[in-house]
Amino acid sequence: MYTTDFDSTPAPPCGTLVALIAPKRHALLTEYQQKLRDRCLAAPVMPAPEPWRPVLDNRTPIGGLLGIGFATHPGNGHDLVCPGFGPIAGVPVRTAGLFGGGLHSGAAGGGWTVDVVSPEWPHDQVILSTGYGIHKGQAGETWWHVFHADYSELRAAGFSPSGQTLAVATSSDLSLWTRRGTH
Repeated sequence: MYTTDFDSTPAPPCGTLVALIAPKRHALLTEYQQKLRDRCLAAPVMPAPEPWRPVLDNRTPIGGLLGIGFATHPGNGHDLVCPGFGPIAGVPVRTAGLFGGGLHSGAAGGGWTVDVVSPEWPHDQVILSTGYGIHKGQAGETWWHVFHADYSELRAAGFSPSGQTLAVATSSDLSLWTRRGTH
């Protein structure tokens, strides 16, 4: 006799349509994992701390966005987010998004890191932090829930190579923060 993966209930005969009810999503988490999950879910979306500030309106609509990449302006060294046109036309730009790739998870200078957590998958949270991230300290003190992707798919989140720009891209928009003095 065959059994299901969930318990010792006998498996139905072949060809029988069965609706499997999965156990609670968090039933298999350790106590520590459950506490981390609860911490993430309890933290509201909040502004990024100083020295970070939003660029433009912080959510630039770009329908159908597949990925993003960073380059450095050849004249002044500022971070650019673009698909290889203007001053970097013809220059390959490494991208992150729907088809893979990745941005920097740590920013040089200041100990900043960014993490993507999904305590209520498929909704992703972007966490900006110093030190130990969500593992130690309180939301709004050592870590900040700066973005919640609950209306479109997260494509990428991370820092520019210089660490001066943080980008969060979804399938519908781009949000940027900077800690650079002027642009």
